[in-house]
Amino acid sequence: MEFVHKPVLLNECIQALCIKPDGIYLDGTMGGGGHSYEIAKRLTAGGKLVAVDKDGDAHEAAKKRLRNFSDRIIFVRDDFKNACAVLDELGIDHLDGVLLDLGVSSYQLDNAERGFSYMQDAPLDMRMDRGQKLSAYEVVNGYSVNELTAIFRDYGEEKLARKIAEKIAEERQKAPVATTGELAKIVEQAYPAATRWKFGHPAKRVFQAVRIEVNGELADLEEAVTALARRLKPQGRMAVITFHSLEDRAVKNAFRQLSLSCTCPPDFPVCVCGKVQEVKLINAKPITAGTDELRDNPRAESAKLRVIERM
Repeated sequence: MEFVHKPVLLNECIQALCIKPDGIYLDGTMGGGGHSYEIAKRLTAGGKLVAVDKDGDAHEAAKKRLRNFSDRIIFVRDDFKNACAVLDELGIDHLDGVLLDLGVSSYQLDNAERGFSYMQDAPLDMRMDRGQKLSAYEVVNGYSVNELTAIFRDYGEEKLARKIAEKIAEERQKAPVATTGELAKIVEQAYPAATRWKFGHPAKRVFQAVRIEVNGELADLEEAVTALARRLKPQGRMAVITFHSLEDRAVKNAFRQLSLSCTCPPDFPVCVCGKVQEVKLINAKPITAGTDELRDNPRAESAKLRVIERM
């Protein structure tokens, strides 16, 4: 299957980054290279794009797509949360811009063998980096009822978290839960028939929660966003796209903390906290997809773009 992914909020991201032809940019979630392509084609030979992704399939596809810009791109297979260490190794101290698209690619969702989708029956996997050990199979079959409950509740905001976890534990005593179809069916059965389909597919939140756990999507996210923001040059821009409330909350909080100046109580005569404003918020409210994009790409519906500029 070809790695095809429609970059979400593409025009809005490119406009937000205010790309300089000789600038240094980081695409921390390269995917199929859609956003990277638009950044790279705006760079001259003096510019540089560091394109990071931990998915080997993404690298294979992106290198083909971006082959005409190989003189200005450095490909790195890693998690964007390690990007600061990568930049240190490359001798890059500061960046003109950073882009993070935190969504799962259409390829990963549509390629049944990757095991991300509750719509297709496939082996339980959900690893973005297929070289890592932990997969959805280990989570679903190896985690305790309490651990599964916490994951479904915290990462999926699933109201029936405990009931679903207990149902999984009951079923896996008979045989391991081996496929996405089996997991989806268990979740369906845990829901009362009257409300089973009230808010879309009942397995949606559980699959999101397992995927987040497998890939560590929320672990250290706020810290990683903060660290990359501090790598920006003055007037450098950072654009981050999120697809669910937990991600958006972490990014929003990181940006808010960076944008604050003195946090001392108002009755203090002088500042003692030493906090200075590091960035300014370019958009107070997140940018969302327009009607045309939603018609062409329904998966953009939940996308939110937040942008900051380094002081």
